[in-house]
Amino acid sequence: MNRREAAHLAFPSTLLCAHDLLLIGPPGTGKTMLAQRLPAILPPLSRDEALEVTRVYSAAGRLPSSAPLIALRPFRAPHHATTVQGLVGGGSPPSPGEVSLAHLGVLFLDEVPEFHHDALESLRQPLEEGRIVIVRTAGAVALPARCMLVAAMNPCPCGYLGDPRRACGCTPSQRARYRARVSGPLLDRIDLHVEMPALSGAELAAAGPAERTADVRARVARARAAQSARAAALGLADAVNATMPVAAARACCVLGPESRALLRQAVDRLGLSPRAYHRLGRVARTIADLGGDASIGAPHVAEAIGYRTLDRAMQSGAAAPF
Repeated sequence: MNRREAAHLAFPSTLLCAHDLLLIGPPGTGKTMLAQRLPAILPPLSRDEALEVTRVYSAAGRLPSSAPLIALRPFRAPHHATTVQGLVGGGSPPSPGEVSLAHLGVLFLDEVPEFHHDALESLRQPLEEGRIVIVRTAGAVALPARCMLVAAMNPCPCGYLGDPRRACGCTPSQRARYRARVSGPLLDRIDLHVEMPALSGAELAAAGPAERTADVRARVARARAAQSARAAALGLADAVNATMPVAAARACCVLGPESRALLRQAVDRLGLSPRAYHRLGRVARTIADLGGDASIGAPHVAEAIGYRTLDRAMQSGAAAPF
């Protein structure tokens, strides 16, 4: 499998351990299709989780009469014209928005640079805390919002930077402005920046069979079981690497000398924030879990760093990730 094929096929397992994801690639490379397939691969909701999701939909007045209990993980894909209130909730009385309707499921933002700046920035709290607090004169309401964010964007305004079939007509300044529509603080909260470059005809013809859904689901289940066991040893209930408290993550994501040195080098070279530093440790722990490895090694850290595509591009001054 070459680099481009791996970019299309290798990322889902890490995502399914609850890490947020940004897909970057030209039109037609399968970004939307992959996002839509995720709920079918995610572990099923437990009964307690199903009750949580059902309560959210009931509060929003969206619970179907034919389905008194929502048993499938939600998949929400709001249009880029969605307002702040539509995305995170609001109104009087407060009603859940898309980020709460996606609780314990997937929130998919296609063409993410086209969303209103204020709407995107409103996602920073739920991505960090797993909930959204709506403040009104009568008081404050906290709504659950522990979802996986999956965003997709083109590499440039015309969409064809890096496409072997069509030339990009955008100037470097146009590319930079387009990418800047997604702010640094928001990107900092997204663990995986995955390139989805266009494949040539020869690469498509040479591609082998894809991994079976059942095999991906089984690998993710094993990784989640390992994470839950570590969390339980710390007195936490079924927490995964991506969402456990900071103190617990430090105890679970222990790096050896070589791994720490590699991570420090990445921080200095890429100018990463303290948040990104700790998020990289969580991603490396997840990669190790998916491989069945008890400890985090330098290869796991190197792979985690490789997922910070936009950080590498911005540090190098490149106009796009390709």
